[in-house]
Amino acid sequence: MKSPCILLTLSIVIAIIAILASQTLFSTPPRVFIHNPFDILYATTIIITTAANHLIVKRKFQYAAIFPKIYLHRTPTQHPKNGCCNFTTVQSAVDAIGNFSERRNVIWINSGIEKVVIPKTKPNITLQGQGFETTSIAWNDTAYSVQVFGSQFLAKNISFMNVAPIPKPGDVGAQAVAIRISGDESAFVGCGFFGAQDTLHDDRGRHYFKDCYIQGSIDFIFGNAKSLYQDCQIISMANQVSPGSKSINGAVTANGRNSKDENSGFSFVNCSIGGTGHVWLGRAWRPYSRVIFVSTSMTDVIAPEGWNNFNDPSRDATIFYGEYNCSGPGANISKRAQYVQKLNETQAAQFINMTIIDGDQWLQYFDI
Repeated sequence: MKSPCILLTLSIVIAIIAILASQTLFSTPPRVFIHNPFDILYATTIIITTAANHLIVKRKFQYAAIFPKIYLHRTPTQHPKNGCCNFTTVQSAVDAIGNFSERRNVIWINSGIEKVVIPKTKPNITLQGQGFETTSIAWNDTAYSVQVFGSQFLAKNISFMNVAPIPKPGDVGAQAVAIRISGDESAFVGCGFFGAQDTLHDDRGRHYFKDCYIQGSIDFIFGNAKSLYQDCQIISMANQVSPGSKSINGAVTANGRNSKDENSGFSFVNCSIGGTGHVWLGRAWRPYSRVIFVSTSMTDVIAPEGWNNFNDPSRDATIFYGEYNCSGPGANISKRAQYVQKLNETQAAQFINMTIIDGDQWLQYFDI
């Protein structure tokens, strides 16, 4: 008769310990979990809802390794009162939206692991999270995690991640793209982008990034869009280099402007650049590559020369790399490559406001 009593007592003790441990875990601030490059995420419940037309998705996943700054929210969000539907994946919610809808369809997301494609026939979609440190859509191989072809796309307070292994410089086929954005007139506010090589494929169209966190190592903002990045935090996760080393092991941008007739390029305003490694601000992926940094703080993660012509001197006369009013150890322009434009206030003015992306014509219709 004593054995059942002992077993019952042990079971009660174990249950109490489990409850106390769970309380400690869930009361821990998110940033406690960001010290390692990869944190293990466990099973979680995800809810996705869509507002204006509200779509709701519940699902459970087991997570593999994931990048820092993400601590998954384990308490499901409540269905909005005007929610319309239940789905099990983000993709099924997207698919349920009518083609060429003129209404904005808002998909409320907690977190999930899947690949998502928003086709050209699905404009006016919003992906809404609860904060880029608590909400994510992730994938874990060299395929795209998310691809957006529909126009008037908006993402708010969510992270896009690809947690494939970090490649070494020169590795072939190691690209792990978190998102490809090809829809015109699209915006990202308070979003995170996590990957290594080729994290954010800013492919084509006019795009606006505000208060975003962008992390990678090699060419991690690339493409041929016309984009304005404002107040964004840009973090290199390239490997540490020895103090005083001149070796380069990464690049922030790889702009793909291919001719002088293409009205594209990246403009970074009031951003900050930090992290690890020794990287260029950009390298000329295509011969007319165009990137500008204005009023941006740069740590010594940026190499003194700043930029690279893709080891093709013929591109020196056609690329446009400009800097104005930047600060920090990495912003010293005295050792910059000869082709770098040291802009004055008048020259920089054309790159620092919404007109560069015609934002005065379309951003007012967005809830940002």
